[in-house]
Amino acid sequence: MSSDPLFEIRGLQKWYRSNDGGLFDFLRDEQFLKAVDDISFDIEQGEILGVAGQSGCGKSTLGELLVLLREATGGEIRFRDENIVDYDAAERKAFRRDCQIIFQNPYESLNPRFTVSQTVVEPLTIHDIGDSEERSARAMRALEDAGLTPADQYLDKFPTELSGGERQRVSIARALVTDPEFIVADEPVSMLDVSIRTEILHLFEKLQAERDFTMLYISHDLSTINYLADRTLIMYLGAIAELGDTQSVIQNPSHPYTEALLNSVPVPDPDAGRVGAENTGSDISGDVPDPVDLPTGCRFHPRCKYATEECREREPELAAVDPGREAACFHPVVERVDEAAQE
Repeated sequence: MSSDPLFEIRGLQKWYRSNDGGLFDFLRDEQFLKAVDDISFDIEQGEILGVAGQSGCGKSTLGELLVLLREATGGEIRFRDENIVDYDAAERKAFRRDCQIIFQNPYESLNPRFTVSQTVVEPLTIHDIGDSEERSARAMRALEDAGLTPADQYLDKFPTELSGGERQRVSIARALVTDPEFIVADEPVSMLDVSIRTEILHLFEKLQAERDFTMLYISHDLSTINYLADRTLIMYLGAIAELGDTQSVIQNPSHPYTEALLNSVPVPDPDAGRVGAENTGSDISGDVPDPVDLPTGCRFHPRCKYATEECREREPELAAVDPGREAACFHPVVERVDEAAQE
């Protein structure tokens, strides 16, 4: 990985107005759902950064912001030291050649009227890359790289003629065909059979090594994050709870939310260990707070067994707890473990 980050995200926000459009809305204060709320972090060149959290935490919105599919409410997204939030239409189009996205649902992300060939060639046509012969060659290579071999047997097929795994491979080929620098993979294996999931994860690992792109890999499944990602970012209600080297985050979590996520992973064998750290009793209890009416202080404190008065009054900032690891917590797990060991 390069020492210079590919992305520098600073104070990024995506808020949605939540008033219901009723007759008397003008009498009420404006309310907002803060899907992404003032977050800052870097994405290093050549890394796979995993983003994890429960549904509704903002991870998919974050991915779509980074590839300019959504417009930021505030903050900066610096790509190679340029703030892409301010890009005009032409600049956005050029940027999207270098940054692609793979969506979660392979049954909805492909145009049912397009053949596989048309689907994979379309980005080349949009960006005016090559002539007809070169586009066909690049499409064939992308399909082969995505594991659809021999590629010529798939070119004239429609999505309805493909399995879920094959459809997702077509989506991967479509993302690869422009040779992007950055790919967002938004829960790309969550709707696939377990055996196919493993194949796709192996494929991502192989492709990233061969093509040297940077990836934001979004998932609620910490076992896939653990397998694939170099670093892991944990989100909760639009904010970053923890960020660091994946092995450190999974094996020795700092934030109680990360610890609780790991403890909630189902284990088929009751005698087997969990994905990461051993169960320390930090489980997620209570309901998720209303994202429009966030609690004061730490937004996780209503569900945290370790919450103190400080947690209820002030929101913690993301700060270093170990070399290369940060957590937004006044009393990170590593400190509590150290204190318990000393006692």
